[in-house]
Amino acid sequence: MKMPSVENKSVLVTGCSSGIGLATAELLCSKGWTVFPTARKVADLDALRQAGFDAIKLDVASSESIARAVDRVLAKNEGQLGAVVNNAGFGMPGAIEDLTRDAMRDQFEVNLFGLQELTNQLIPVFRKQGYGRIINVSSVVGRISLPFMGIYSASKFALEAVSDVLRVELAQDRICVVLVEPGPIATRFSTHCAAQGEEKLDTEASRFGGAYRRYFDRRRNGSMVQDRFRLPPEAVAEKILHALESPRPKIRYKVTIPAYFGDLTARFMPARWLDRVLVGHVKKRSG
Repeated sequence: MKMPSVENKSVLVTGCSSGIGLATAELLCSKGWTVFPTARKVADLDALRQAGFDAIKLDVASSESIARAVDRVLAKNEGQLGAVVNNAGFGMPGAIEDLTRDAMRDQFEVNLFGLQELTNQLIPVFRKQGYGRIINVSSVVGRISLPFMGIYSASKFALEAVSDVLRVELAQDRICVVLVEPGPIATRFSTHCAAQGEEKLDTEASRFGGAYRRYFDRRRNGSMVQDRFRLPPEAVAEKILHALESPRPKIRYKVTIPAYFGDLTARFMPARWLDRVLVGHVKKRSG
């Protein structure tokens, strides 16, 4: 379906302290977009401002922070906004049996609930304008749930479902909703993932304790199997640019080889075959 162009080339990009968010902000700025990048920490906001951006403080886990950020962006841009790129998120590792309710809630608060609350506050602006683009950064694990990343996968599966429904619900308003599924990208994601696990998992009490320690080490030193397929964050930024500017953007943009392979596996591999592969993966991890 052909979508209306974004007349006001302004965009709010979340999670811009580094990685995909920062690369996206830089690319869009170089292409003539007015970019409002967001971050939570003062040091990251200062770095963005020193780079010439009009950075906005935003913690997507806080409704108050979301409301303040939306108000600030609209005030700075005469009540208009062309698009939002929902990139902020994190990965909580761990076997499902080892996750506390708080850990699971935190994963969904950031990766889904906060993201959608922010989007919901911008939809009336897009509807009034008669155009707007919503770009949700998902993951290949939003198509295939991986052992030891189950709650992260669940949050991305949920994001995929919400995005699919929102795309249909907003079609009559000519508001475009796009999913981007990166796969392994050279960012701080793996390091942050290991830190989350060490902070929130009781590795001593878990039967997977030894596996966790090895897993965290591989996360940090880049020796995960998928790391050989890593691309720089700029590769994701290029897809996001296309999704924002194309008159006929794709519903889903895949970026890396594992993302394409995961899509094919999810669509065509029988569940029992996939289970066998993943059970072998768990056995290998557990020693």
